[in-house]
Amino acid sequence: MLVALSGTVLAIDNQEALEDSALQARYVRLGNELRCLVCQNQSIADSTAGLAADLRAQVREMLLDGASDQEILDYMVARYGDFVRYRPAFNIRTWALWLGPFVVVLIGLAVVATVIRRNANLDPEQPDI
Repeated sequence: MLVALSGTVLAIDNQEALEDSALQARYVRLGNELRCLVCQNQSIADSTAGLAADLRAQVREMLLDGASDQEILDYMVARYGDFVRYRPAFNIRTWALWLGPFVVVLIGLAVVATVIRRNANLDPEQPDI
């Protein structure tokens, strides 16, 4: 019996589930989409920080008021910046975030190709200096 009840003790979100299962699913999805600004590596659904609890309450209230997912995300980004989203939108401020990894890989491939090409053109009889 203690093991069965221990899950509720460790629960982070102590709010009751929303009556509408579709709203509850949206609440969970949004909670996992938004980053805790205190913990930074946890979603607001996983964080025990006070700010995360406030953000969960805000999301819950906005859902109950009839706001769409996009309206909620737009509100959070307007208030806290693009960092609040795990997957920020592609725009002028976030292009480096989205394209940066591809640029680094392309530069790495160019360096590897250059090294291979130079090594292929070396004369095996010539000693290394």
